[in-house]
Amino acid sequence: MQPGRGYYGIGVYHIKTKINIGTLWRSAYIFGASFVFTIGKRYQKQSSDTLKTYRHAPLWTFDTFKDFKDHIPLSARIICIEIDGRAISLKEFIHPQQAIYLLGAEDNGLPEDVMEKYQRVYIPSSRKFSLNVAVAGSIIMYDRLVKGNKN
Repeated sequence: MQPGRGYYGIGVYHIKTKINIGTLWRSAYIFGASFVFTIGKRYQKQSSDTLKTYRHAPLWTFDTFKDFKDHIPLSARIICIEIDGRAISLKEFIHPQQAIYLLGAEDNGLPEDVMEKYQRVYIPSSRKFSLNVAVAGSIIMYDRLVKGNKN
């Protein structure tokens, strides 16, 4: 990926804890995401968004995964971030120029029928626990920033 080329968005499927979307939204703005989205839940202004990111980066809400898919940009690739035996490690992952990173809810993750057609990536860790969704999203965005600047 060439520096400064492409775009990406990041979002959560059926987010459980609303404060996490405020934290993810703030990180998305800091790391240069073009947009943030939720599927299945509505965002309310959160105290964790101390930068008032809603002024700088849009947040889209979709009722269903089908609604989301019907509205994504034409050339964007959906990348599912999930602990899954078929996922590749973030260490080896090459970020596409146009990407949409989809994270699962804190308690249930992404359902198989959502992930079945898309690439899956996991974040390596020393323990077999899932990360907070806002933290996982921040790691993905940081990785994209760091790898994008090396090319």
